Amino acid sequence: MKTQSSATAVPAIAVTTVTAPRASGFGTLQAALGVGAFSLTFPATAWGLEGFGPWALVAVRSVLAALVAGGCLLALRVPLPDRRNWAGLAVVAAGVVVGFPLLSTLALQTSSTAHAAVVVGLLPLTTALLSALRVGSRPSRTFWAAALAGAGAVVAFTVLQSGGALSTADLYLFGALLVCAAGYTEGGRLARVMPGWQVIGWALVFCLPLAVPAAALALAHEPVRLTAHSVTGLLWVAVGSQFLGLVVWYRGMAAIGIPKASQLQLAQPLLTLVWSVLLLGEHLTPAAPLTAAAVLVCIAVTQRARG
Repeated sequence: MKTQSSATAVPAIAVTTVTAPRASGFGTLQAALGVGAFSLTFPATAWGLEGFGPWALVAVRSVLAALVAGGCLLALRVPLPDRRNWAGLAVVAAGVVVGFPLLSTLALQTSSTAHAAVVVGLLPLTTALLSALRVGSRPSRTFWAAALAGAGAVVAFTVLQSGGALSTADLYLFGALLVCAAGYTEGGRLARVMPGWQVIGWALVFCLPLAVPAAALALAHEPVRLTAHSVTGLLWVAVGSQFLGLVVWYRGMAAIGIPKASQLQLAQPLLTLVWSVLLLGEHLTPAAPLTAAAVLVCIAVTQRARG
């Protein structure tokens, strides 16, 4: 009997040691896919603003995303979330469904996508800070040093891209930074107790009673010009950024932790600038490859650092 007990214990240990790295790697992949989706948000918003007013664009994208999410929840007969999670879902809704889209869209009326990318450069560090306060995570000093270095490199690069000038959109951008970091932190926490797609799905559905009348009101007062760019931009920010991107993002955060997942976003401003060149015709400076290399090094350090 003793021999049989020891024989059955060994495979269990082996399975644990093999599957844990795979789960972590898959979580990193999901978070990276979310970053890729988010990197298209600013260029797609710029396209959307070619045919929609800022308030209409934000309200309509919320309605479309909520309809997609609600359809998925209804088709799979997902029950309502526990009441204890409603407050957290309200934070997610206020941060990533309403706050960040509205404030960043208002900023992009007068700011270039390169300048707006500054807020994304600061987002990983802000998310890690709020995570430490909210869920008690305590990353190592190496982690913080790499995060600060990466954020500094991204901010320096994006400020250089915009000529170092400050605009009236800066208040919108800093406000968007704070509310989005709060939504990411709370969403990452909720994704540990419920599927990530349900976190953003319910947050979108909860906003639907406000989004529908807001969309009707905005469309009635703001001019609409349907073009290939404006429709494509609207569809992407609604389905790609607002729903699918957040689904894989929250799943990734739940798998590898909020601080480490947030540091993957250090690459987001550079990806946004690449899309800005390809889609909006903006030009990059020779500093781009140097900054990209610095960011990749910082990401590698944060992913290896033990919290």
